[in-house]
Formats: sequence, C-alpha cells, structure tokens
Amino acid sequence: MRLPVIRGVIDRRILANFRVTPEAISRVLPPPFRPQVVDGFAIAGICLIRLQRVRPSFLPPFVGISSENAAHRIAVEWDAGGQTRTGVYIPRRDTSSRLNAWAGGRVFPGVHHHARCDVEEDEQHFRVAMQSHDGSAKLSVQGQIAATLPADSIFPSVDAVSRFFESGSLGYSPDSTGRRFDGLELRCVNWSVEPLAIERIESSFFDDLQVFPAGSVTLDNALLMRGIDHQWHTRDSLCCDVAGEQDADRQGMSAPSHR
Repeated sequence: MRLPVIRGVIDRRILANFRVTPEAISRVLPPPFRPQVVDGFAIAGICLIRLQRVRPSFLPPFVGISSENAAHRIAVEWDAGGQTRTGVYIPRRDTSSRLNAWAGGRVFPGVHHHARCDVEEDEQHFRVAMQSHDGSAKLSVQGQIAATLPADSIFPSVDAVSRFFESGSLGYSPDSTGRRFDGLELRCVNWSVEPLAIERIESSFFDDLQVFPAGSVTLDNALLMRGIDHQWHTRDSLCCDVAGEQDADRQGMSAPSHR
C-alpha cells in the first residue's frame, strides 16, 4: 500500500503517557515487537489528534479534510537487518471521519474504527472524549496547560520526553487480516510540545484489569502539541509467520510514513 506524501496541520495533539510494567505490556504486543524500556518501565499511551487540511501534498490546502482521531500507542523496538529499530505499535485507531474509517486499511495504511468525538477546549483547558460506534473502545482526557512535568515522572525534563517521542515517529498497526503491520511515519516540520496537567483520564484499554492488573499501569505525563505542519509517509509493512518470527522487513525509505 503506497500513497503519495500526505500533508496537513496538527491543530491539536494530546499525548497522555503511561508507564507500564514490561511484563504487562508484553502480553499485548505481537511479534516482532517488544517494549522499549525507560528506567525499568515500558511507555504506552493515548494520542488524541485533530488534523486539518489533510490532503496529498500536490493539492492546495482548501481541498483538505479535517477529523478528530484517537490511537492507543506502545513504544516498541524490534530487530531488522542486524539492527535494533524503534517506533510505536498502534493496536487500535479511531476516527470521527467516516471517510477515514472506510479508507483505513483499504486506501491508506491502518484500519480505523468510526467513533463519536466530544470536544471542549480553550487556550488553557482541554477535554476530549471518544467512543467507538462498535462499543469496543471508550476514552476521555481532561487537563490544562502546566509549567512542568509531574514530579514523579520517569522523564527528567520536558526536553527529554520531547526527544523520546520525536524519535518514535514510525508507527505500525495491524492490517485487516491481523497478520501484517502497516507502516506510517510522521514527519513534523516544527516539532514543539508543552506539558499538560491531567485532571481526569479514562481508557477502556488501560483501565481493563484483565489486561493490566492493578499497579501495572500508572499515568506518567501528558504533552500538548498545537499548530504543527506535518507530513505522513507510508512505509512497507512488517510480516510475521505462524511461529511469530519476523519473516520480512521491507521498510522502504522512498515514501513518507506515520506514528
């Protein structure tokens, strides 16, 4: 699945990030992925992103589309070509756009589920909630601009956590068969983050005690991005065999992709 470069603007992006025991997160990671560990913890979270003027880069901005989108994300690493690669595994994507829900996994990489989105925000305060129409996913994040990270964050500074997420721009998510992983890379022209103090957060994924036992997942920090010019570039998929071993890694560098 190869697309032209897709361009747009990240009008608002909230990254709510959890620290998770590697044992717990490993249970939801398919091969070839394993958790990327920071200070003894895996890093996983929720991305709530409003995209605007999204279109093939050769078209003018006024033809672009807008949508609210959500993704559950896990920072991962895997081996390919004798090297360790890093990126993000995305087990699920949801979108307010019926077009994205239809086209995801068909026209562009990554299966998308249609969802209802509810947003209340101003310059300092943000509340974003999303519930999938199939009833299998629900999440809500509420917070306000902060000056610093939480005191108990495993990241020593805003710069450190910013570098961590900027370097994880390549993302993989299951295709419609569940046997291959579609690749997308996010390339930001003007990467910039600021801390967000979370007042309330809910996630049907991270709150599921059967998946994440009590004490295995803790909110670590949250970040906000606004007004980011960006591009999405497709990458060739990853494929695993029945035994769970990677049998192909064809990450072409010729087309741009996402996280």
